[in-house]
Amino acid sequence: MAIRDFIFAFLLLASPFLHAVRCQLDSEVEVAEAAEGGGDLGIVGDDIHDYGDGSFSPAPGIDTVCVFPKNAAKLVLAGEETEVLVGVNNEGDSNVNVIAIRASVHLPYDHHLLVQNLTGQVFNNASVPRSAQATFPYSFAVNKYLQPGSFDLVGTITYEIDEQPYQSTFYNGTIEVIEANGFLSIESVFLVTLGIALLGLCGLWIYGQVQHLSKGTAFTQSRPRKVNNKKN
Repeated sequence: MAIRDFIFAFLLLASPFLHAVRCQLDSEVEVAEAAEGGGDLGIVGDDIHDYGDGSFSPAPGIDTVCVFPKNAAKLVLAGEETEVLVGVNNEGDSNVNVIAIRASVHLPYDHHLLVQNLTGQVFNNASVPRSAQATFPYSFAVNKYLQPGSFDLVGTITYEIDEQPYQSTFYNGTIEVIEANGFLSIESVFLVTLGIALLGLCGLWIYGQVQHLSKGTAFTQSRPRKVNNKKN
């Protein structure tokens, strides 16, 4: 199971620029398309289809995974959109009709303490055939006045199988909320980390060169000089 999840996440990371992945079998199938020119994509508030307030169990054979593209640290700028990619792997016996994705922010020490219900995203005519995978984009923004710190993000995807509603949790973990106008940003953290790594490598190289030169100089100075005692 762990190896399969790792491969699934790797495939999802391999194409972060895609909003949806076409899943084509040998026969004609419907494919989840959430990019431009693909399946219809809409933004809704609290009411998502007919199942917005429902809580359903996950369907057997359905695996989900979540990736934060180019944001491994899961940094979320308050008031600005953050994108995640939700992967669905259908190993069941029927096609999966994806209805919507939604998420909420909670205090990390008690999930009963809700911080914010995030805007939901609905998909129209999006399906994942059996023995196939598909990727769906989801963007959210936390309140710009939210105090920076660690919070828990709980994301769920609602879908139908044979007109029966199901729900799977694709992410239940920590995010780090930072101020949008603060010093830190995703790009700045990456650049600072890269700069520190490069400085460290340069420092090690310079230290090695100095040590090499020091050893060469010490060896030269320690060699006894040959004294010519031959008398004319």
